[in-house]
Amino acid sequence: MPDLLLVGGGLANGVIAYRLKQLRPELSVRVLEAAPAIGGTHTWSFHAGDLTPDQHAWLAPFVVHRWPDYEVVFPNRRRRVATGYASVTADRFREVLQGALGDAIETVTPVVDLRPDGVTLADGRTMAAGAVIDGRGARPSPHLTLGFQKFLGQELELATPHGLARPVIMDATVPQADGYRFIYLLPFSPTRLLVEDTYYADGAGLEADALRTRIGAYLDGRGWRVADLVREEQGVLPIALGGDVDALWAERDGVPASGLAAALFHPTTGYSLPDAVRLADRIAAAPDLSASALFRLTREHARTAWRERGYFRLLNRLLFRAGAPSERYRVLEHFHRLPDPVIGRFYAATLSGADRLRIMAGKPPVPVGRALGVLVGRRGRG
Repeated sequence: MPDLLLVGGGLANGVIAYRLKQLRPELSVRVLEAAPAIGGTHTWSFHAGDLTPDQHAWLAPFVVHRWPDYEVVFPNRRRRVATGYASVTADRFREVLQGALGDAIETVTPVVDLRPDGVTLADGRTMAAGAVIDGRGARPSPHLTLGFQKFLGQELELATPHGLARPVIMDATVPQADGYRFIYLLPFSPTRLLVEDTYYADGAGLEADALRTRIGAYLDGRGWRVADLVREEQGVLPIALGGDVDALWAERDGVPASGLAAALFHPTTGYSLPDAVRLADRIAAAPDLSASALFRLTREHARTAWRERGYFRLLNRLLFRAGAPSERYRVLEHFHRLPDPVIGRFYAATLSGADRLRIMAGKPPVPVGRALGVLVGRRGRG
């Protein structure tokens, strides 16, 4: 019987398994993934200030690209942010985990029922364990009020060099549609580029063909000709507006959780890698990994993060509710007037009190009346 069963072979459970292999090799850990491969087709990125030096060191084998800075582009503002940026690809994620865990990873193994100390598989078999961690991603819940960040990305080999020296994590000069929209660009080589069409929207529906068309139009506008489509990725990430985290965890019936299943993601950006790394460190250092102890650890870790990030959910309500969808870009454009260190602390979710006041200072980028309505209103609070 394994000490731990990690259900879901995505980012959060993957880094937990890897960190335990590093620090607690005596433990028996198994990863169960429903799909044919762990990690999907995702690209996970993070800012240099999101992690501690020790976390940067142990995560290093997963990182395939690093840049010393990045750009943002808006209709009325363009700037370079002198903060490091890095990316992990699904291919590297699989390579590192398979090398570390070997046959402890079981793919094409869907789980239909979870208990704190065991699972039932789709084929009817049961597996017992010292504890189970559910890392299968976000699930709809009446206890969360959400907006959505939707995206489709294409990794492309271009016929000629693209000319980008650094990532462009927001190019919001594109037509605004269905909420705040921007193009995200990661230059992997002089001719290899990830181009992602992203938008913050009220609904969770994603029209992939429409996004492919929009990416094609953007490429044409830049004069970039595609030689080869290497791969494609898409997703719908939750953006937290409010909710009841205690009620969310009460639904779990004692089953520990990680990643999006635990509401562990940056409320505004949807970035999940920093939270995954922090939870992996907490679990690897825990003296008691029994099911009940692990449930308490993951619950309290997630509840603490949720309560510390109420300010970000307030900003999200301003973004989604205080301005017309076609004008939401102004909130992010206004935010990027701030100094690099404040922007870095925003992404790391470590804003000081002075930072929070500074973000709110000045002429608001949305109608004052609607902003005040969001600030004093009760709907979606939490």
